[in-house]
Amino acid sequence: MDNLKLIECVPNFSEGRDMAIIKQITDAIESVDGVRLIDVDPGKATNRTVVTIVGTPDEVCEAAFRAAKKASELIDMSKHSGAHPRFGATDVCPLVPVSNITMEEVVVYARKLAKRIGEELQIPVYCYESAATEEKRRNLANCRSGEYEGLPKKLQDAAWKPDFGPAKFNAKSGAIAVGARNFLIAYNVNLNTTSTRRANAVAFDIREKGRPVRVGNQVTGKIALDEKGDEVWNSGALKACKAIGWFIEEYGIAQVSINLTDITITPLHVAFEEASKKAVERGLRVIGSELVGVVPLKAMLDAGKYFLGKQQRSTGISEKEIIKIAVKSMGLDELSSFDPEKKIIEYILRDRSKKKLIDLTIDGFANETASESPAPGGGSISACMGAFGAALGTMVANLSAHKAGWDERWKEFSDWADKGKFYMDQLINLVDEDTNAFNKIMDAFSLPKGNDEEKAARKKAIQDATLYATEVPFKVMTLCYESMAVMKAMAEIGNPNSVTDAGVGALAARSGVLGAFLNVKINASGLDDKAVVARFLTEGQTIADKTIDLEKEVLVIVENKIMGKK
Repeated sequence: MDNLKLIECVPNFSEGRDMAIIKQITDAIESVDGVRLIDVDPGKATNRTVVTIVGTPDEVCEAAFRAAKKASELIDMSKHSGAHPRFGATDVCPLVPVSNITMEEVVVYARKLAKRIGEELQIPVYCYESAATEEKRRNLANCRSGEYEGLPKKLQDAAWKPDFGPAKFNAKSGAIAVGARNFLIAYNVNLNTTSTRRANAVAFDIREKGRPVRVGNQVTGKIALDEKGDEVWNSGALKACKAIGWFIEEYGIAQVSINLTDITITPLHVAFEEASKKAVERGLRVIGSELVGVVPLKAMLDAGKYFLGKQQRSTGISEKEIIKIAVKSMGLDELSSFDPEKKIIEYILRDRSKKKLIDLTIDGFANETASESPAPGGGSISACMGAFGAALGTMVANLSAHKAGWDERWKEFSDWADKGKFYMDQLINLVDEDTNAFNKIMDAFSLPKGNDEEKAARKKAIQDATLYATEVPFKVMTLCYESMAVMKAMAEIGNPNSVTDAGVGALAARSGVLGAFLNVKINASGLDDKAVVARFLTEGQTIADKTIDLEKEVLVIVENKIMGKK
């Protein structure tokens, strides 16, 4: 399952007002097994709906085809109007690699889908971005230039012959752009103006393409040409950024509509900050923003940490709190509520059907441990103790970063809090992983042992599962020991009022190490490879010895601080 190839598809349909039509299109998508519909975002002013689906490649392509087919039956482009550029009923249909698949592989799928749409639905298809067949078609804006109204003339131009499908105007369905691209964030910044022209000015300020250099009047003058006769443009402030301005009647404001085509180059928060800066320079103010579709978790965490840094506050806090800061800082809930469970792709894809120990209450976890079942056992409890120890170290770091009079040291303590949070998160994950490792051993023992081939397969499965069940508590040992550096530092330099918390954290981490080592020993005893066993025991004993010594050091510091000694 971990190696399953996954892609995302974000088809945009030229219908954002008739929910009955939108529902029929999404029903066609959901009729395909192996595909998950994770977001449907209709817009009245744009008269456009952005749909996001994720799944295995063949199934996603099948769902995309069915959706395009249904859209061609229900949407009449000759009657369409809206604020967003468009040229087809299914206007764009990009495929995006998500996991265990390369862009090159996604390009093959995109062109295969484009070919099928062109041939079976008789719709002109242009391939763009990484799926483009020539350089000028990489840019979606080029493919869509002239929009629906310009298609009859465009299709007569040999230079714009469709990649697939007929070079013939389809009055009802228009054309479609099928592409393969990196993850794109569709993002709108709200302005305190109703002027589309002023919103466009901000858009031109920030977008990579920028604005044309004009001769004479910089608004109405002719576009300047270079010695080769090509138009001269001044680039905007942000790379990998496309933007235009428009007025949204349902909100009564103008927006800068942004597409961030590579958030490793221009992150979400950078686009917000630059749009805010350029708006102020033009006498405007950003009053919020909105995400169209979904966003990767990292983009939200990076944004939250950026704004926490501006406030000189620690970033070693929970994901939930970091995301909350990001939402409030960028005003993502200004026009409508922002639900992370519905907007962040990793949260949407989480499998909530599996029972997890870490989702239980403390009371529930304790009772589950106390039950007749052999798991969870000492391994999970050791990881849990280590997680609580790291949590205490992180708490002291956060309190120190927030301590009055220590403002100039906030970054120092924020870095320690980040380290503690890392260890805490890793150990929390291992609470369930230890139980999963035990279950793998039980599954291996349940395999058939009839003929020689089955016996060999069963023996190998048992050994593989036993090795994994040894590696997991060994990892717990390592993380618990390493996390004690945070507790020691916080005992030495942290908020003196919380020095005992650092001490308790060290005690919990020590218990996590020694408890996990017991599991390493008993699980390693089932391994046939004695060299591997010896390595686990030798390295494990070294970690245990270092842990005991480090615990003593921390406790001496704590006791001295309690007694008022330096």
